Parts: sequence; structure tokens; C-alpha cells
Amino acid sequence: MVKIKTMTTDIELLGAAFPRALTAPEFARLADVPPEAQWFANLTSPQTRRAYQNDLAGFMRFTGIAQPEEFRVVTRSHVLAWRADLEKQALSGATIRRKLAALASLFDYLCECNAVLHNPVRGVRRPAVDTLEGKTPALGDAQARALLNAPPADTLKGKRDRAILAVLLFHALRREELTKLLVKDFAQERRGVPHLRVQGKGGKLRFIPAHASALRLVAEYLEMAGHGREAEGPLFRRVRVPKAGQPASALTPGSVYADVVVFYMKQLGITGENMGPHALRATAATSALEHHADIAKVQEWLGHASISTTRVYDRRGSKPEDSPTFRVAYG
Repeated sequence: MVKIKTMTTDIELLGAAFPRALTAPEFARLADVPPEAQWFANLTSPQTRRAYQNDLAGFMRFTGIAQPEEFRVVTRSHVLAWRADLEKQALSGATIRRKLAALASLFDYLCECNAVLHNPVRGVRRPAVDTLEGKTPALGDAQARALLNAPPADTLKGKRDRAILAVLLFHALRREELTKLLVKDFAQERRGVPHLRVQGKGGKLRFIPAHASALRLVAEYLEMAGHGREAEGPLFRRVRVPKAGQPASALTPGSVYADVVVFYMKQLGITGENMGPHALRATAATSALEHHADIAKVQEWLGHASISTTRVYDRRGSKPEDSPTFRVAYG
């Protein structure tokens, strides 16, 4: 009893010593925020937030959920019925798996908060992945070399785009990760080896040894661009010089997609479904695995939470050039 009284006095003294940032009504409102809303607010990636919002909105429309607290009365039967409805819509297996994963993530958080006793998505069969390789294609070696050499080598935009393609193809970065790179994030020394400091999904940091070809191309780009000493500035930025007094703006993920990767792919006649920056990530992962990189190391390199995601890029044994087709000869 004496200990509790002493703690109460200590807390009161601390409260008196520091000014309050939240008003009493604000404090009360935040205390009443349901865990369902807390889970959504804790999603840091805009892409994940958008995808999960769409997936959960579909589940809410199907079940008639209008208030966050109503998730707490969801049973496995509701989830099974939703899965059956998704299958009727002829959605791909990968899409249905993603939607179930979004719902499972919410209920995992509710379990942690003791808002529900169990996760109703657990035990619900998920469709098999449509194909072992997934839907993201990978370039062949000749295509990758041609893409690296496609931008002109004598213009600022060409040097920038060569550096961008090298960073993507040699380090398997996501396009959002590439656009977040600052000048100081490139060529950081760790144990005597230059590294990239990469901000991944969920705010996770990882350090990737920098490839010699990418180091050279980025150095050439920075020398011509002239912002190599701006440590806190964006590494890859618009070619157009900003107006006086305005900070330089980083390239957007959309610009990396349309104005760099797809732009040069079209020049080379590389077309097809899902051809974009993620295809370069798949190309890098596939090449690393084909050249005997350990799959667990590749998982860490890619920033994957699960090795099952990394296995989608494991195309060893399925290289077209090794097909018996090219061993057939008549005469």
C-alpha cells in the first residue's frame, strides 16, 4: 500500500514538472481510439495502406460492417463466405490470398490487444499461388545488358538514368526505395566496403554492399549534376534545376516507372504484362540465385519478411536457354 501511494506521488510530481501537450479532451479521445483504427494508423507504407484499405473495404461491404468494433464479432464462417464470394468473382488466387492476408493481419493485431480471443482467418484455406514463378517477369541477360546501355552516356538525363537502372538491376531495390535514397545513403563505408543505406517497407533499414558498376555510374552522374556534396538532398532528382530558394525534389516512383524504366524498355522492344521496375528487381534476384547466392541471403538482400516470398524469384532450372529445344538437331 505504501509503495502504491509513493508511486502515485511520484507520477503527480512528474506531471507537475512537465507541461501537457495534449488537452484533457484530446487525451480522453485518444484513449478511446479502437484497436482496429490503431492497427490501420500503424501502417507506415502508403502502398500497403492503400491496398489494405481496399481489401478491408471489400470485406466490410460484404459483411455489412459499419463500425470498427463490429470486427470483434466476425467468425470463421464470415471469412469462408467472403472467400467463396471472391472466388465467384473469378479473381486470381494471388489476389484472394492478398485479401485474406490483409484481414489476417488486422486480427493478429486485435489478438495482441486482447480485443478478440482468436484470429478467424486462421485455418481458412487460401488458394494456391497461380504459378511458382509469380506474375513478375525477369529479363534475360542480354536484355539486362541492353537496358543498362540504352540511355545516352553524354547527357545529364542519360547519366542519371544509367545510374538508376544500375542501382535497380544490381541491388534489386523497389522503386519507392530508390526514390528515398539521399546522397549520404550511397557509398557508406561499412567494414571497408561501400554500402547503400536503404529504407525498406515498414521503415525497416537495410545496408546493401554497392556494386562496382553502380558506384561508377552514380559517381559520373553526381559529377555532372553537381549535387554530390548535398548529403541531405535526394540522390536521384529531376534534371530541371529548381527555382531559386526552392529545394530540389526527388524523382517520384511514377516517374521512375514511366520516364526511366518503361521508356527505355519500349526503345528496346521489351514489352509485356507487368514489365516495369519490379521486373528489374525480379531480374536481379533471379540472377543472384542462378549464380549460386544463398536464398536466405537473397531474402535479407531483398528485405523480404518471409523466405516464401523470395522463392517466387527462384527460377533455377527454368532458364529458356537450357531448354532441350536448343539441343534438337536434324542432320
